[in-house]
Parts: sequence; structure tokens; C-alpha cells
Amino acid sequence: MVVAIVGASGAVGQELLKVLSERHFPVTELRLFGSVRSAGTEYSFNGDKYIVQKLKHGDAFRGVDIAFTSAGASVSREYWEDITRYGAIMIDNSSAFRMDADVPLVVPEVNAADALSHPRGIIANPNCTTIQMVVALQAIEQLSHIKRVHVSTYQAASGAGAQAMKELETQYRQVLAGEEVTVNKFAYQLAYNLIPQIDVFTDNDYTKEEMKMFNETRKIMHSDIQVSATCVRVPSLRAHSESIWLETEQPISAEQAKEAFRNGTGCELMDDPANKKYPMPLFLSGTDKVYIGRVREDISCPNGLTFWCVGDQIRKGAALNAVQIAEYLISNQ
Repeated sequence: MVVAIVGASGAVGQELLKVLSERHFPVTELRLFGSVRSAGTEYSFNGDKYIVQKLKHGDAFRGVDIAFTSAGASVSREYWEDITRYGAIMIDNSSAFRMDADVPLVVPEVNAADALSHPRGIIANPNCTTIQMVVALQAIEQLSHIKRVHVSTYQAASGAGAQAMKELETQYRQVLAGEEVTVNKFAYQLAYNLIPQIDVFTDNDYTKEEMKMFNETRKIMHSDIQVSATCVRVPSLRAHSESIWLETEQPISAEQAKEAFRNGTGCELMDDPANKKYPMPLFLSGTDKVYIGRVREDISCPNGLTFWCVGDQIRKGAALNAVQIAEYLISNQ
């Protein structure tokens, strides 16, 4: 496969290179693209060196089979026609096309077959928090239809990009040294703090990040599920956490739910309260699954369940999910 990565110098672009190599994706030719700032940068992939080209309009994507794009919504909107013009399938990690009716929004563990119909040559990668949640929800949906979800997210600095991760590390050092704290990537100091806002507020006082979880979940799961989210930036470096409460049509016991998670595709159950075993982002960064623990029946609702889950935002929340989509396309050609 001739593979292109747009946004190769970013956190997700760099993770795409790792995931493609680790999973032995059949790359016969690799083309890297980026901004003026990153053009000329050299990266290694499978023992070879590649130079980042400046992204510009033209025929640079002629002959490309799969193009992974992770340079932001404005870039995806501007260049999608250049990217797909010669037949490349664009797997887009931005929010640009997620809710377009003619663009599939895909999490392979949930709705892989949707990827096979892509009339514009675009397949959208969902928001990282949505990906993590629907992988877990899908396991329960097999037991009983989920009517409603309340979710609070605890999102690491990685969700705001590589520079945000560096800023958090810098802030911790500055606080400990008694220095003035640098604040550029976040609305406030994140070190030793929580920020209950991710993205801008909408007319209903939910943020865009929270509304993504509502809209994207319904599209991915082909469901009338109701989702109410509160998204919070927390001072961890990488891997997002979510506290999820759900209501099903039929009652499900905690043991049934644990068994579903244990057998769920892309899930791993880590649930042993007596021995303090539950998922934590510190120990699960760099991993590929959605880890689930603290599973219990909700004492306030007969058909309620609540649980905690953790997933690596850069891998399953972005790069890995995109590569899994490409793998599915190859295996179903």
C-alpha cells in the first residue's frame, strides 16, 4: 500500500508511524506531509528515512492508497479533494466530516462495515472520548439496548496535542521551582488543577466536546441512545479516563456486565476492588485496549450500571483506530 500521513510531526502523526510499524501494515511507499514549520523534518520508519513535504495543492497524492490525516479540521476541509482526487481513501482524524451523512464514522469494534461505503473517499475517525466509550458500550448493548448514558471524562493533556503535553510538564517544573507558570495551550494552569471545559461552549451550555459525545455515539451505534457528558481536562499526561453511568431496557447484573466486558472486543476487564485493581492512566498509557473496572449495579436505578474506563487517547483514541479502519478495508477488498 502507498500510505500518506498528513500532520506527520504531530502527536498523532508520530503515533501513526509507530502503530503502522508495530502492526506490520503493508506499507510499500510512505509519504509524509506537514506545515511549513515541519517541512524538511526527517523521520525514521522501518529502518528508512523519510522527509516531511510541505502540504500544498496539487497532485502529490497521485498513487496514494490510504491517507491518514491528522492536521486539524481546517486543513482536512481545504485539502480533502486534493487527497482523494486520484482514488486515495482519506481516514480523517479531525472533526471536519464526522457528522456528514455521506461520510462513515467508524470504530471497528462497533460498526466496521460502515467503512465499506465511503462515496466521497473519506472515512472519519471519531473523537477520542467517543471511541473509548462506545467500545465499552458495545459490550453491554449486546445484552440489552442502552437507553441513556451519563459520562464524566477526565481527559489528559495529550488530547490537546504534543505541545500541550510539554506545557504540562513545564508547568509542574515551574510550580515546584516557584517560577511564573507558562499558560498557552490551556485556558488556565493545568498543573495541580482541573479545567471543566474542553472546546468552546455551545448555545445549550454544553461544550462542543460534550456534544460530540452525544452526536457521534448515536451515529456510530445506529442508536437512539441519549448521552449527557461533562468533559474535564485533568493534569495527567496521557490516556483519558471516563466515569460512565448507563441505563438499559432490561436489568443487567454486575456479574453479567463484567462477563460482557471480559469477552468484549477491544475491552479488558480490570476489576478487583479487594486488591485495589482498577484502570489508571499512569499505568495504561501506550496500550491499545479500553480497560474497564469499578463495575457495579447502580443503587439509584433498577436498570442502571456504572463503571470506570481508561484508554490511551493517542493510540485507541486516534492513531490505532485509524489503522484498524485501514486494516479492515484491506481485509474486505
